Amino acid sequence: MKQPDAIKIFEDKKVRTIWDEEQEKWYFSIVDVIEILTESPNARKYWSVLKTRLKAEGSQLATNCSQLKLQAADGKFYKTDVGDTEQLFRLIQSIPSPKAEPFKLWLAKVASERLDEMQDPELSIDRALEQYLRLGYSENWINQRLKSIEIRKELTDEWKSRGLKAGQQFATLTDIITKAWAGKTTKEYKILKGLKKENLRDNMTNTELILNMLAEASTKDISQAVNPGSFEESQQVAQQGGNVARVARLELEAKTGKKVVTALNAKTALKQLPTTPAKIKAKKKK
Repeated sequence: MKQPDAIKIFEDKKVRTIWDEEQEKWYFSIVDVIEILTESPNARKYWSVLKTRLKAEGSQLATNCSQLKLQAADGKFYKTDVGDTEQLFRLIQSIPSPKAEPFKLWLAKVASERLDEMQDPELSIDRALEQYLRLGYSENWINQRLKSIEIRKELTDEWKSRGLKAGQQFATLTDIITKAWAGKTTKEYKILKGLKKENLRDNMTNTELILNMLAEASTKDISQAVNPGSFEESQQVAQQGGNVARVARLELEAKTGKKVVTALNAKTALKQLPTTPAKIKAKKKK
């Protein structure tokens, strides 16, 4: 059974991955890996040419690589070429790159960490915390983000219990919730923030995260209370849950005179934060 896709970080670059519980192995987006190794502006074209060459050479790598649905920049899920750790080791041999050796070590570490987390789930939380700290996020924001992951999991578990399917149905319901509270679909929200592959929640402010959590928690609670029996009824519940947070947003905006949903993204926000003791001291003097 495949689990929802996740993001792994290699030298501040994101790699889409998915965990297969039955085989107990990670699958990695090949295009994302090629983009990191080659720094090519068109990793898809690079992979297409390389795949043709490998097939001509009789390599089983291009033939045996799987396709799984991973989330794309537009928020939708598409079939994407993926490879497990062993396949990626073979792929790296076909790509001249100074990052080949450190990437191999990273792959081995990711595989090992997942097995450790299966034995001790708290490790996954600790590693998420470390990852966000490394990227420069504040501890206050990280606490909100980790809580938002928990709330999102509770909501998707509720949807699964109603027989709804991950992928298009989950994306549709998420769009309804987001549109209801923020006034924008997920795609429109990402466009506002200037995002492509980046995760929308990773680019929300504390207030945006809190209202998004309120919307998703409300949707889950309403669903458990009314027991929707169809996808259409779950859509109505998603609208109701999002409306709860919409009321809170409008009231907050009326009190502060400031818009909650803004174009501010993590890249811009993190640049504004002091990241070294020297910078922190300089900021205090100002």
